[in-house]
Parts: sequence; structure tokens; C-alpha cells
Amino acid sequence: MNKIKNLSEGAFLKLLFGFFSVCFLVAAFCMPDRSTMFTGLWHIISQPSKISANYFAMGGYAATFLNMGLVGLLCLGLFVVFKGTPNNASTLAVLLTIGFCSWGINVLNMWFSVLGVVVYGLVKKEKMGGLVNAMLFSTGIAPLITELLVRYPSAEYIGFNVPGALIALFVGLIIGFFLPAGLAHSPKVHKGFDLYSAALPIGMTAFFLNATLYKTLGVSLPKALSDLAPESMQVASQSTVNIFCIAVFGLCIVFAFLLGCKPKDYWKLLTDPALVSNFSSTYGNATFLMNVGVFGLFILGYYNLIGANFNGITFGIIFCMLATCNSGSHPGNVWPIMLGYFVASVVAGWLSTLVGGNFTLAINAQAICVGLCYANGLSPIADKYGWQYGFIAAVMHYLLVTSVPTLHGGFCLYNGGFTAALICLILVPELEKFFRTKEERKLAKAK
Repeated sequence: MNKIKNLSEGAFLKLLFGFFSVCFLVAAFCMPDRSTMFTGLWHIISQPSKISANYFAMGGYAATFLNMGLVGLLCLGLFVVFKGTPNNASTLAVLLTIGFCSWGINVLNMWFSVLGVVVYGLVKKEKMGGLVNAMLFSTGIAPLITELLVRYPSAEYIGFNVPGALIALFVGLIIGFFLPAGLAHSPKVHKGFDLYSAALPIGMTAFFLNATLYKTLGVSLPKALSDLAPESMQVASQSTVNIFCIAVFGLCIVFAFLLGCKPKDYWKLLTDPALVSNFSSTYGNATFLMNVGVFGLFILGYYNLIGANFNGITFGIIFCMLATCNSGSHPGNVWPIMLGYFVASVVAGWLSTLVGGNFTLAINAQAICVGLCYANGLSPIADKYGWQYGFIAAVMHYLLVTSVPTLHGGFCLYNGGFTAALICLILVPELEKFFRTKEERKLAKAK
């Protein structure tokens, strides 16, 4: 344990990524449908995956876990092959990519945009190790790659074909090549208040490509599996998701204690008045690992409490939400976001009844469960201005998140993060103009 405790941040994160990957692979071989995991994986690879696609229904439980484990190892492999050093942004990139592997990313569609980032590195003569995060973030548009591979320009399934592969390769290269510049610029737009920073360039790219490939050319926008077969969303298992998550996050807590994390260390992370954006380097590996476990169980508990349907999408968003565990999110600044979503759903339902509307966005609706995951990215607002402003940001996110897919056609996996960036564009200027931060209020009170 002493050797692990004294590992550098980068080495420790590689170990953590490997741990998660192995857990998914072990779980795949423990699933009752393990005998069909490889045929199920092929089905996941070869079928359209527009959001929201439930991989539990498309390929089965074992195939979904297998896909998540293999992609996790591939993410780790990119750091090893290109000699990259993981950091807090890498935690976000890897866990996001793994989380999407139960409803949008697979071992095939991730490579087209990754190759585009590699080409960018060769042209700009930048070290590949520093571009691994960009490679992983580029996969946020992977559903579009699969669409191009198997059914573009038809709205019906065609299957793999040469023209589709060439179009997918071209689009993937374009996406990956121009993404690094967008990633560098994105924080200047939302000023660091959207932890899912990569969502802005990915969302805008998906918006542009949806308009170019479909709307402008008059090509019919294909429907998602959830629209064609709504019953597919009901393929779920609360016990499978809970047992796996409790075991994995519980082990993280146990290992954190073994590495020397004390309750007071974690309490300091939860109550630190500073706006910290890198937990592993600021508080150390053990305390960061404690946040992985506690925050993971906190997220799991929330989805159990609201009665979410534990399909592949809900399973994936647990890890997509956990992805910010090293960039600024913890239970102490996320609970206002959860409260805001809950209150917004109650009030919206009441108002819908008054005006005779058809209310479908209850707190446990699939779209709202996904939306809450990415509203979590607004937690820096609660950190800097106070919980009540995080609450307001969450209400605004709830109101907007289900309308944004119209822009990108359901091809952007970072839909909620993209929405969070839009909320920042609306809200942050007003906060800066009319309200004081927690620190400013504290100083004013002291005077």
C-alpha cells in the first residue's frame, strides 16, 4: 500500500482506470447472458446508437459490460502508447467515455475521431501524449459516426457499406482535427463554470453537422431506437446496477482508508472554501479516491431515491456524473443541483396541470435523469456563489435540456453538458454583474 500511496498523480490515475476496466470485464463474465456477450457486442457495434440507445436491450448485459471494459482498457492504452500523463481532465475524459459505452460509444465508432486528433498532432507537430484527452473527448459525437456507417443517407438500416465508411472516416477526421482548438477556447466562453467543458465544441460541431448532412441536404433525420421501439428502454436491472456500483465504489472507499485517508481529510475537501479544480493533486490520491467512492454512492443513492429505471443509459450516466469527481464535484456542491431539478419537476408538473398540458418530464423520466447528470457540471456556480445560485442554475438547466437535442439531432452524447454551457452564457454574466461571491460576502460581513 505504501508504494501505491506514494505514486505520482499520473501513475495513480492509470491504476484507477485499469481498476475500473477490470471490474467491468469481470462483471461481464459474471452476467447470466455471458454466453452471448460476443454476439451481443457485435450487435452493439453494428446498430445505430443515436441518443438514447439502451445497450442492455441492444446487446445484453454481458456485452455492455464487455464493451465498457474493453473501451476502458483502450483509453488506458492510449496513455501508455503515447506516453501521456493523466491528470484531472483525464479522469473526466476516461470516465465519460466509459460511461457512454452503455448507450452510445463502442469499440468501433470511437476510432474515427481519435484518428482525426492524431492527424492534428502530426500536422501541428505536437506530442501525442498531450492530446490523449482530446482524443477521448472527440468520441462524444460517436453516434453520428455509427449513423454514417450503417444508414446514411437512408433513414432505414442498411448495414456497413463502403460509401458510409468513407463518409464516416472523412467526418471523423474533420471532427478530430479541429477539436483541440475548440477545447482550448471553450473555458473562455463559460469561464470555468461548466465542468463538462468539452461539451461546447462537441455540441456546436454536432449542431453544424446535423444541419449540413441532414437539414440542408433534405435528408430525413433517422429515429433513435427509443423512438422506434420504446419498450427497449424498459430492459433494465436495478439489482445488477446496484450490486456492481456498491461493490466498486465500496472498494474505492476501503482502498482510500487503507491508503491513509482520514475522515477529516475528506471533510476538508467537502468544506474547502476555495474553488478547487484538481482534487488528486490538491488533496492527495487517498482523499481523491475517497471522493470517487462516496460521490459514486451518493449518485447511486439519488437515482434509487427518485425511482429511476436502471437501464443501460442510467447505468452509464452514473459514471458520466462521477467523471467530475476529480475536477470539482462532490456531494457538498451537487446536492443543490439535485434539489433544483426536483423542485423544477414538481412545479412544472403542477403548472402543466393548470394549463392542460401533457407533462412527461417527471423527476424520474429518462431524459430528466440524464439531464441531472450533466447539470452536475454547474456545481462551480454553487461553489463560488452559494447553494441557492446552484439551485437556480439547475432549474434553468431542467427547463432547457430536453429542447437542445433538436439542435444536434441526437448525435451529441454531451447534450446535457452543452446545455450547461448555454446556461453559463445566460446566467454567469448576470451573477457577475448583480451578485457577490461567497468570498465577497464573507469579506463584506467581516468589515
